Amino acid sequence: MKNLKPQPVLKEGVDYYLNEQGLMVLTEKYHLDRGYCCGNGCKHCPFDFEAVPEPKRSELLEKKSL
Repeated sequence: MKNLKPQPVLKEGVDYYLNEQGLMVLTEKYHLDRGYCCGNGCKHCPFDFEAVPEPKRSELLEKKSL
């Protein structure tokens, strides 16, 4: 078995919050600490959705600028 890195403990209100539907939403701080865009189109992505494929990326950038 490969050596697995321990997963960081996420802190509610710092790394994430729960939205009205009860879903976990990662904060901009969490994304900056991680250091890269995961490509999922996260609400608080500080990397301009660079790993999100088109045409979804353009849609997200347009929505973010509103």
